[in-house]
Amino acid sequence: MIPPETIAAVRDRTNIVAVIQESVPSLKKRGRSWVGLCPFHKEKSPSFHVNPDRGFFHCFGCKESGSAIDFAMKHEGYSFPEAVRMLAERCGVVIEEDARPRDEVDRAKKHKDDLYGALSVAASYYERELREHSERGYALRELGRRGLTPGWAMSDGHEPTEAGARIDDVLQAFRVGYAPAGWDGLANHLRSQGISPSSAEQVGLLVPKQSGSGHYDRFRHRLMFAVVDPQGRVVAFSGRALEPLAGTVETPEQKPAKYINSPESAVYTKGQMLFGIYQARHAIRQADQAVLVEGNFDVVSLHAHGIDNVVAPLGTAFTADQAKLLRRYAGNVVLFFDADVAGKKATRASREACRGAGLFARVAVPPSGKDPDELVRAPGGAEAVRGAIVQGKGMLEYLLEDLLDEGFASADAYERAGRVDMVKRLLAEEDDALVRSMTKTYVDRLAGRLDLIRREESARGERSPDTFRALEATVKKALATAEAQRPRYGDPRSARIAPQSPGAAARREIVGALIDFPELLDDPEVSEAVGLLEGESARIVAGLARARSFGPEGEKRLDNDAFLAQMPPAIHSFAAKRLAAPTFEAFDEARDVVLRSATSLMKRVVHEEKDLVSRRMNEDEWETQIQKAREAHGQVRSTMTARKARPDAPDGDNQ
Repeated sequence: MIPPETIAAVRDRTNIVAVIQESVPSLKKRGRSWVGLCPFHKEKSPSFHVNPDRGFFHCFGCKESGSAIDFAMKHEGYSFPEAVRMLAERCGVVIEEDARPRDEVDRAKKHKDDLYGALSVAASYYERELREHSERGYALRELGRRGLTPGWAMSDGHEPTEAGARIDDVLQAFRVGYAPAGWDGLANHLRSQGISPSSAEQVGLLVPKQSGSGHYDRFRHRLMFAVVDPQGRVVAFSGRALEPLAGTVETPEQKPAKYINSPESAVYTKGQMLFGIYQARHAIRQADQAVLVEGNFDVVSLHAHGIDNVVAPLGTAFTADQAKLLRRYAGNVVLFFDADVAGKKATRASREACRGAGLFARVAVPPSGKDPDELVRAPGGAEAVRGAIVQGKGMLEYLLEDLLDEGFASADAYERAGRVDMVKRLLAEEDDALVRSMTKTYVDRLAGRLDLIRREESARGERSPDTFRALEATVKKALATAEAQRPRYGDPRSARIAPQSPGAAARREIVGALIDFPELLDDPEVSEAVGLLEGESARIVAGLARARSFGPEGEKRLDNDAFLAQMPPAIHSFAAKRLAAPTFEAFDEARDVVLRSATSLMKRVVHEEKDLVSRRMNEDEWETQIQKAREAHGQVRSTMTARKARPDAPDGDNQ
């Protein structure tokens, strides 16, 4: 737990412009704000505003907004505690953990820093060996086989081509390197850099010798991929086996595993990390979509061909934690696994993780049975990959189609019954009515297939199993439920914009100026003007007053989060815009506008009161006249009644 006062200190002391400018170099000062191109969506005209006085950013295009902490979370993928700690280090705020003594916190931090340091030094070593080691050709040939030969390796002293430069950038981004075949190359290098063998052992770089003292390298004669966390720190490695060294004979028993991965450590949990998440995070956010592939080469190859929103689950099934990590950046994921049995199994296993994290999942199927790496290397491969991604089917749709494929009709009764049960289970588990309703096309195809099977079995004198009828009943019920749960929209006339009440423009001016300069609330004349506000305008100002508190130097400060938390959705956007991009440059200018608007509003109020009094006077006069008419009418009725009661009254009188 981080104490609230520490979080407040981090917000107050952080230079939000300096933090954001590292990711948004286009920021330029404009008035009280800084303006640049939004990092959260593609735009040509700058609509992203940062207000250093408020410590607040807001995009007028995509509506993203918040503090420096929010920016670190939304743009860099930090969790809230990670963002606070990162910014605290930048601005010199000491974070006192509630649960542990200070010296214990310091020891834990130093221990992790030592582990990160060992991994970073190892990554640099592997990168250097890929360029300089005498046996680097084995690693370069494996890269060349994948169409990833570095530009520097084939330039012959000339500038690399555009494609070669692109590959160089990608290999550098993924920190691809070579682990030499020797037993202690890395161990000696780490020792020369002052890295503790114990730290290197804890992160799986070195392995203790079984006899005697000392360590040897875990990764030997392998192409190395660095695993980088969302903050850009190397946390693990994945090493791919290469062809045997010349003169080496390997028996089947000696053949190494294709991939060796770092063991879990204090800085790395396999099921919580995604390969490529740091390199892909911005592209994923821009596209609001991640592409999930199976292997390291799939990720690197697609990045090298300009498809940047791609990650992989590090050789494991896609876990709930990995899905939650991905959800920090986008709400959509396309599963683009290999088209083999293992790929289909991995797709099915990913469904629960996606649903649990709130990811909308689709499934892309590589044409011709190729995996993504093979597909992208073929002529026109990048466009073929993009086409497959665009044409991806919804997860439920894909799973139903897979169960009811061409093999369904030729399967025996037991297998068909098993598939039917799976369909029923999928439909029962799907809680999105709209998704269920979209399966109607496949249900129709199923119905046609069932009819065909029934006719064939009837011709053979066989009886169709009752499970078919049970499936049809389940599907009909699911579709009926989906239809019943579809959102109903009211009369379009109810969506018409209501006319603004008299004085709305003046009230808006007052409220906007107060958000620009909340200290105006301390001005006695302004306080009188505030009394003229009503409805939502009064609600905004009341929230503004409640969100002000005394800072460390005794001055009143506005807590942006506390203020915005009180605003309903209809007002939130207006308030966020004014926090990030104030209209008024000077306090006196804002004060003049408030008092001038208040005068205008007062005149309108007085005028409205006069109208009300006038209407009431007219109403009173009308009431008097009506009352007199009623009294006169009553007298006439009384006279007529009296005359009718006289038997000797003339006929004319009775009439």
